[in-house]
Amino acid sequence: MASKPSIPKGTRDFSPVEVSKRNYIISIMRTHFENYGYQPIETPSFENSDTLMGKYGEEGDRLIFKILNSGDYLDKVLTEELQDINYKKLTTKISEKALRYDLTVPFARYVVQHQSEIEFPFKRYQIQPVWRADRPQKGRFREFYQCDADVVGSNSLWQEVELVQLYDSVFAELGLNGVTIKINNRKILSGIAEVIGASDKLIDFTVALDKLDKIGEDGVKKEMLEKGISEEALVKVQPLFNFTGTIQEKIEKLSALLSSSDEGMKGIEELRFICDNVIQLGLQKAILDLDVTLARGLNYYTGAIFEVLAPAGVAMGSIGGGGRYDDLTGIFGLKNMSGVGISFGLDRIYLVLEELNLFPETVTTSTKIMFLNFGESQAFEAMQTIQKLRTQNIKAEFYPDPAKIDKQFKHAERRNISFVVKEIANGLFTLKNIVSGEQTQVSFEELVGKLKY
Repeated sequence: MASKPSIPKGTRDFSPVEVSKRNYIISIMRTHFENYGYQPIETPSFENSDTLMGKYGEEGDRLIFKILNSGDYLDKVLTEELQDINYKKLTTKISEKALRYDLTVPFARYVVQHQSEIEFPFKRYQIQPVWRADRPQKGRFREFYQCDADVVGSNSLWQEVELVQLYDSVFAELGLNGVTIKINNRKILSGIAEVIGASDKLIDFTVALDKLDKIGEDGVKKEMLEKGISEEALVKVQPLFNFTGTIQEKIEKLSALLSSSDEGMKGIEELRFICDNVIQLGLQKAILDLDVTLARGLNYYTGAIFEVLAPAGVAMGSIGGGGRYDDLTGIFGLKNMSGVGISFGLDRIYLVLEELNLFPETVTTSTKIMFLNFGESQAFEAMQTIQKLRTQNIKAEFYPDPAKIDKQFKHAERRNISFVVKEIANGLFTLKNIVSGEQTQVSFEELVGKLKY
């Protein structure tokens, strides 16, 4: 007996309903991306390995799915190399391509490769799947979509202001009230490390600080001490453990703390510009918050850092994030090309909308009307009518087999089809509303009217 087929862990099949709901989210994102002037691009699902490897740090590189070379993939490997069992050295010979880990590095490659064709500043959006050999868990998959919007070729902080507005406009249309857009700046984190005398331990300091909401003040201090950050430094950083107030109040506290750091003060001025303008322009539904513990992506973010959290009460991690990077294209030889971008977590946003019951009922509406099959005598006339309805953008179909009427009705009910035509005679249609049970005879014009409204 054949074994039951399955799919790899961390991947999913999507039903018609699930695809409709995902397309609903994507269509809203796409509309707002284009309203803000972002242009769509697509890049290949797999890249040359040397494009991806070495761009995500050692841990990220381990999570990249490698693709075996076609044909005899051991052709370039010497016998002694097989016996040596050095997987890193062997991988470069048997795998020259890999599935993309994210959309950012392929985008950087795209900009460098097509720089002579691009008009800068270049605003692009990209909605495509990516792959990571990660441990699957709720909201974390091995195959998932990223939805990115980036601007390259501009140092203007108005881009950050606009990206906050873009987040707000998308989440507002999705009905997600109370989303929090957290903002920080890499220069501020560098400035804090500088004034407490821990510049050489910036990563250790920020990684520990980022855990404040998880392990508390004592846990953070313990971790910092274990990483070699002094007691004196912890005294100086104490104000960060009770960092409350309005954005303006937080900025003033940071100004006092970082007054001796040029780097830190530059970060404060950037934050002040972004936050002041966002506040003056106003947000529809989202909440902007300055979070000095936010420290994502320090390997390549150089200015503003963003993270988006679901509304309070929803058990979900971040549903978006991004930031400013000054030289991402430099990894491919194009220097001094500043950029800033954000990403939407499609799968997590889907789970949040599902939990809060925010998907409109119309999202999963498929066929609006089905014509029952009473045999060849009415089949052609039914198909003619269906053809006319489709030109009116009405979703209509014909039950293809002359099965028992009861079976055809049950098929319509299981498909959530609202109307069926039971009979066609003398130019009139016997129309039944499956939901209400109402049955009427209507002309074609009346039929269209009922189906459209």
